[in-house]
Amino acid sequence: MRLLTASLFGSMIFALAACGNTPTERAATGGLGGAVIAGPAGAVVGGTVGAATAP
Repeated sequence: MRLLTASLFGSMIFALAACGNTPTERAATGGLGGAVIAGPAGAVVGGTVGAATAP
């Protein structure tokens, strides 16, 4: 059950990181999604993923 929960949260971070048109918007939405799911560490990861996925 924990694996399912972790994978769902992980996919939510990637979905939120895809929101926005610019690297700044993607980093911000990824950071917010990560903060909601995993606290400060999640915010860092979400922001990094958001910025890295920018076109």
